[in-house]
Amino acid sequence: MTACARAAPASSNAARVVARAVLGTALAIKMVAYVTLAPVAAAIAERLPRRAFLVALDLIRATVIAFLPFVDQAWQVYVLIFFLQAASAGFTPAFQAVIPDVLKDADDYTNALSLLRLAEDLEQLASPMLAAALLTVVSFPVLFAGTVAGFVASALLVVTARLPEQVASDSGHFWADVTKGIRIYTRTPRLRGLMMMEAAVAAAGAMVYVNTVVLVQARLGLGEEAVALAFAGFGAGSMLAAFLLPRILDRLEDRPVMIGGAALMVAGVAVVPLVGGLSALIALWAVIGFGFSLTQTPIGRIINRSAREADRGAVFAAQFALSHACWLVTYPLAGWIGTGAGLSAAALTLAVIGAAGLLAVLGIWPSNDPAVVVHEHPDLAPDHPHLAEHGAQHSHALMIDDLHRRWPKAA
Repeated sequence: MTACARAAPASSNAARVVARAVLGTALAIKMVAYVTLAPVAAAIAERLPRRAFLVALDLIRATVIAFLPFVDQAWQVYVLIFFLQAASAGFTPAFQAVIPDVLKDADDYTNALSLLRLAEDLEQLASPMLAAALLTVVSFPVLFAGTVAGFVASALLVVTARLPEQVASDSGHFWADVTKGIRIYTRTPRLRGLMMMEAAVAAAGAMVYVNTVVLVQARLGLGEEAVALAFAGFGAGSMLAAFLLPRILDRLEDRPVMIGGAALMVAGVAVVPLVGGLSALIALWAVIGFGFSLTQTPIGRIINRSAREADRGAVFAAQFALSHACWLVTYPLAGWIGTGAGLSAAALTLAVIGAAGLLAVLGIWPSNDPAVVVHEHPDLAPDHPHLAEHGAQHSHALMIDDLHRRWPKAA
């Protein structure tokens, strides 16, 4: 009897280790799929009707989820997770690029971004609790069936939605289109600054997502309910910021709001070593969540200002890939440093990385960053197509580098 009692915990611990290994590999597959496949999917999307593209990706995701209850090997999980996340890597940027076509008014678009942020936060907070509650009355296959129904419903909404006519893209060589979004990013100062800001946000955010469980259970000696409360604090702060952002952005430009949000995150992570109780941790996580939403919600506005309508999908895909590349670095870094040197060392290291990213933002993203640029082309011939279209002196909401790429100097 004693031997059996000892064997049961050992078996349970072994099962948890295997589960963590499978989960860790699945998360790595997810990030790799996001980073590598989003630009490829954007190039494919330029060659297909976007409604059909979005519906197809929703149906692929529904099919993958439908197969999950039948897997019995870890490699099968990995294959299905790859296809699921590959479809998401195509769907999310394409969906983000459609929203400004549907909502032409800047205020409507800002409100939509805030509502999208609220929906994502609610999903992260409510879905684990809802799933746990449903599992007390239904089986896993029924839960998966509900997820499949959700993706099918999404596809039906896309089918029935009114989408404006798709702007014809000047698609060239496929692999040139794959790198187009990245090239636009590297040519546009505000987008280069946004990339450094994403690095700062990922450094600070990794501390929350990776080490909250260890902070609560190992340092504070509390249980899973306290972990849920800490994450709820982060989500509540993020939702509050998303709710307030439309009014904030009516009064302030995107750049100072986003820099302020990233600074809140970095400063919050820097004081993690001082946290001594659950209430303090919840409050701190709420502050970091508030900063997270201030930084992430306006991204669509920045991209919308920085790309032609025909290039918007490629730039959203580049943002999706590059931001997840930052998380792909900071996630394991937060875990390795936390395990090897302790949580305080991890927090301070990540705060330093975040602060370095913020300093880079201040140097790269000009403080005087008008949406419309007035400029002349004295070196162009009078009959040049650019002057014929816009006149000798004109304004553009496009980046100058893109203008010169489209209309090179006349010989």
